[in-house]
Amino acid sequence: MLRRAFAFPNPVNEYAARSTAGIIVVVSLAALAVGLATGWGWSLWAIALGFWLRVAGGPRYSPAGRLAVHVIVPALGRRRLVAGPPKRFAQTIGAVLSTAAAVLWTVGAGPVAWTLLGLLIVAASLEAFAGFCLGCWIFGRLQAAGVIPEGVCEACNNIALRRG
Repeated sequence: MLRRAFAFPNPVNEYAARSTAGIIVVVSLAALAVGLATGWGWSLWAIALGFWLRVAGGPRYSPAGRLAVHVIVPALGRRRLVAGPPKRFAQTIGAVLSTAAAVLWTVGAGPVAWTLLGLLIVAASLEAFAGFCLGCWIFGRLQAAGVIPEGVCEACNNIALRRG
């Protein structure tokens, strides 16, 4: 039962992932603007929490993920299935970056925190607007190098299992 509670969807609708990334871009740009104008950065903790919730269970626990899956994507009416493990890996990178930014802001290293948030905005923008998942690309390179075992994502390394 616990395993099911923390299961990540596989496959994932690419349009849901892109929509979630778009939400993250908007929220992160707002946090960056407010942070640079006022120095207030508590929203970094909310961004980090959102990433950790998506790592834990995909869109199930994440407000941004739920909005993307249940509102935005149905309105778009589009579906393209892609492998889940690389998307979870990408969410984990976002979780680590956003948590590092939140911690750094909390200890007084605001400029470094805002730089990390800027990197996150770039990566999320690539996903949302260009359909390029940087975390998925890194996942593929790590799998090709043998760092991530082939069994983690069979569809990732077997071209016959990929869906167009």
